[in-house]
Amino acid sequence: MLSRYFLSVGAFFGATGVILGAFAAHGLKGALSPYLLDVFKTGVFYQLIHSIALILACVLSFMTSGNPEAQKYFNRSGFCFTIGILCFSGSLYLLAMTGVKWFGPVTPVGGLFFIIGWIMILIAAFKMKEVSL
Repeated sequence: MLSRYFLSVGAFFGATGVILGAFAAHGLKGALSPYLLDVFKTGVFYQLIHSIALILACVLSFMTSGNPEAQKYFNRSGFCFTIGILCFSGSLYLLAMTGVKWFGPVTPVGGLFFIIGWIMILIAAFKMKEVSL
């Protein structure tokens, strides 16, 4: 169940990341200062990277369905990557588009969730049994 959810969310974030990247390159180039455009592009970059990580967590969760301990940590990483994208990339998009500095402090919270997500994958790796493809 969670694997399908994470696959859907990862694909959604991947598609919207490409759309937002194109929007930044073509629609925002003259509308934002170079600094704010760079802030926006940083949000896109991290969204795309962690969309792939989210799909990876989904695949690994599915592959470890016979190992509930490892699967639990892959699922936790999926939640962390989802929250991380929303907080990190979302706050950067809002900061770039509105100029409201209040969104800036939300960004490190998203970054922390990214780090925790990767640590969850590390823990899951130690909990894994042999996996055959």
